[in-house]
Amino acid sequence: MTTADLILTHARVLTMDPDRPRAEAVAVAGERILAVGGAAEIAALAGPRTRIIDAGGQTVLPGFFEGHVHLGLGGADLTHLHIGHLHGAEAVATAFRDFAAENPDAPLLMAQEAHYGILDKPTTRHDLDAMIADRPIAMMAPDLHTVWANTAALEAAGLLHGAEMPHGHEVVMGEDGLATGELREFEAFGPLIAYSGEGRINLGIATGEEPDPWPTETERAADKALLLKGMEHCAAHGVTSLVNMDGNRYTLELLSEMQAEGTLALRVKVPFHFKPHMELSALDRASAMASDFDDDWISSGFVKMFMDGVIDSSTAYMLQDYPSQPGHRSEPLFAPELFKEIATEIDRRGLQIAVHAIGDGAVRTVIDGYQAARAANGPRDSRHRIEHIELIDPADVPRMGALGITGSLQPPHAPGAMDFPLQPTLSLIREERWVDAYQWRSLAEAGAPVAFSSDWPVADVSVLRGITAALTRAPYDGARDERLSQMETLRAYTSGAAWAAHRDHVTGSLRPGLAADLVMLGGDIEATAPDKISDLGVILTICGGRIIHGAGFSA
Repeated sequence: MTTADLILTHARVLTMDPDRPRAEAVAVAGERILAVGGAAEIAALAGPRTRIIDAGGQTVLPGFFEGHVHLGLGGADLTHLHIGHLHGAEAVATAFRDFAAENPDAPLLMAQEAHYGILDKPTTRHDLDAMIADRPIAMMAPDLHTVWANTAALEAAGLLHGAEMPHGHEVVMGEDGLATGELREFEAFGPLIAYSGEGRINLGIATGEEPDPWPTETERAADKALLLKGMEHCAAHGVTSLVNMDGNRYTLELLSEMQAEGTLALRVKVPFHFKPHMELSALDRASAMASDFDDDWISSGFVKMFMDGVIDSSTAYMLQDYPSQPGHRSEPLFAPELFKEIATEIDRRGLQIAVHAIGDGAVRTVIDGYQAARAANGPRDSRHRIEHIELIDPADVPRMGALGITGSLQPPHAPGAMDFPLQPTLSLIREERWVDAYQWRSLAEAGAPVAFSSDWPVADVSVLRGITAALTRAPYDGARDERLSQMETLRAYTSGAAWAAHRDHVTGSLRPGLAADLVMLGGDIEATAPDKISDLGVILTICGGRIIHGAGFSA
């Protein structure tokens, strides 16, 4: 009989295994789950060297699976100024000046979480110049799709006089022939990020290309430090696996180096980012990444794309005009017929597809593309995904289920649910369409698989806060209650997210033979009021049988 290395006992174990949904104890041997069952049954697996942790009736779950996160960006974000709690030019200026004094050598002072109405007016470089003029400073919107920079920052990045940009990315110009300071989408503010020294870690989302020249050992070490910082932050919130939704081969190489060095804390899946300017032949790189990186810890096997921007900057592609903007619906980043061709080729290669689509026009374009791929190649276990789906036309909801398209959704994103205010987002969605916004239950009832995530650093990576947001969100006027039940929500953060990432053969549920990825909470989640779940805290995080978070447990 195999002896357990570790036993968690006297717990309220929610396994996410339909064959045995509840248990009292879990036994771990090496990196795998040895057994799940009653406390007495599992105690028989203990040996003289078995470590036994008494959970004292607290909840134990599969380690949370973060299905949509930006790991390198999140690691960098932890080093930036955070101003989401501030409002008004004076408060922002004070924060910037204090941050500047604390960071005298930083090439760029970057602030995060600058909501679109933070200055009560459209932000320009002149507003930021009034705060600090002699050093480059910039503010990033919470959605990571818009940056506002001062004149010094624009000059340093070579953007003050404008720059030619790909379709959908824009350096906004003023009547004086100079940049206003507003930079829309990743390639527009990419030069600014590069100037800050964080350009390599942003390449996956900004251009989809690889660093050239290849980074030195010192540069790679700096980038690995950001990835590790991000992993440690995720682990503290009970995350054991994640899908890094921006990436390239360089990201995979860094993770592989960390694996060899023994510093890889979490399981990470990384896409190939296909951009509108690329030829279909670029997908050879995606296929190579899929074949070269495919173990229980590091994997690829999917292609990420952007179909539109975001609602707050009116770059989300809509089927109807934006309110107060007659004639403006934005545009898809991929022409519909081109997207069908690309999706069909990706699907033919046996790769998964994940597309950012926020507006209902973008969502329909992606659904049409997936349908075309299925018609051309035949049905298979593709698990193609749509990321975000903040607005969907009623006619497209049943199509999601019929085609088996996964809704990769973020409970923290719904305005009013967590940190994002109701405005300006709801004012940019027609009131009669609020019923079609941020649908979760409607998609699930239509048969669409659902996975939940945070999109960190767009939103707080705390899964417990995300669960609270999912369970306490109030319906918008005239809209139905789109909340899922507590158990459905927990599945969407564990087994559902693992399934959506094609990793359910590795993790996502607590079954013998699967990875020993577990999280223990600071109480009984089922006995906790929904608005108090975020207060439970994560007591212990185990990944691959190794304790990666938990004061008092790791020694």
